[in-house]
Amino acid sequence: MKNVIVAQSGGPTAAINASLAGVIRGAAESGKIDRIYGAVYGITGVIDEKLVELGSRFPAESEAWKRLYGTPSSYLGSCRFRMPSPEEDPSVYEKVFAVLEKYETEAFFYIGGNDSMDTIAKLAAYGKEKGSSIRFAGVPKTIDNDLVHIDHTPGYGSAAKYIAATMLEIAHDTYVYRKPCVTIVEIMGRNAGWLTAAAALARNEYNDAPQLIYLPEVPFSGTKFLEDLKKQLEKKHNIVVAVSEGIRDEKGNYITSSDAVNDLFSHAQLSGVGKTLEQLVKKELGVKCRSVELNILQRCAAHISSAADLRESEQLGRAAVGYVLEGNTGFMSALERVSDAPYEISFNMAELSEIANLEKSIPADWISPEGNDVGEKLMAYMRPLIEGEVPVAFRNGLPEYESIGHLTGL
Repeated sequence: MKNVIVAQSGGPTAAINASLAGVIRGAAESGKIDRIYGAVYGITGVIDEKLVELGSRFPAESEAWKRLYGTPSSYLGSCRFRMPSPEEDPSVYEKVFAVLEKYETEAFFYIGGNDSMDTIAKLAAYGKEKGSSIRFAGVPKTIDNDLVHIDHTPGYGSAAKYIAATMLEIAHDTYVYRKPCVTIVEIMGRNAGWLTAAAALARNEYNDAPQLIYLPEVPFSGTKFLEDLKKQLEKKHNIVVAVSEGIRDEKGNYITSSDAVNDLFSHAQLSGVGKTLEQLVKKELGVKCRSVELNILQRCAAHISSAADLRESEQLGRAAVGYVLEGNTGFMSALERVSDAPYEISFNMAELSEIANLEKSIPADWISPEGNDVGEKLMAYMRPLIEGEVPVAFRNGLPEYESIGHLTGL
């Protein structure tokens, strides 16, 4: 082996840099790789030849490496670049491979979610067609937890932990008043409700909030929603509702579809469902109602990240390096669950061609028959993923993370 290049893409998370740290560590400890380059701003960093050397900057297990491990967001920056097909624009591929060859690249690692796996899959297929010896590997990442052929994705556990902790704090805030009130919490999730389901983890011996949970996997009915609320308000004063941003009616239309626009990958960019339901409750039930939109807050809350999440993220990065060194290409490092209790996983590879552009939804039997809550199977699935805390250094009262001055210009 000579050199490798790694890049990050898609939305930031609290764990994506742990995967980067895993690639760096795996490459350094192999003794078979000379230099580790990072492409700044995803695949566009390769196209524009914006590379930084990472091996000397983050020696494995050094203080800098440990700080990178626990730093949220994408240290290398990210992008939302839609990779065209070779037929659409062969010049993009020619440029990418020219840069990879210039830097004597033996392997390219792309850390990201569904759209990122689409990019790396296209590069792997193109390389195979052209007879290139360069190997391509995907390293999974997405708080949405919707990648197929993997039990759960890095980033999800930490986001789920933040959501559950926030829900518990909202419950504490809400329960101090006796006046009837409904609090609606809108949580990310376009077509899969994994993040919203995590709100149920807030429940404990004295808290049953959120009392209602609505996921994209179940058609949403405004009429039934109001009936559910009425039943809950008959039992207690304050009700907390968790709702996915991507809930849809029986015809498949997003509740906020009239305001939605599409991104470069034709995904609907949604927001406002919480406010929509807030107005509905005020109008039809006449009770105090407020809505909270977590939005991007659940992505990079490293101060409350999951130790299990970061540990597995780093392991998946290292595993990808190991699989590449064995001669593999066109794969994503993955994991499967061996058991819930005790929690145990194993690592493997998944074919990129079987992952890109597919989404994993919550199984129907993991959702309550009424469609307004989660079941015990889903709770058992989620519980181990939020376990453990990651030590965070503080300076002047705030978390101290690895500098991203190369991205901010400071």
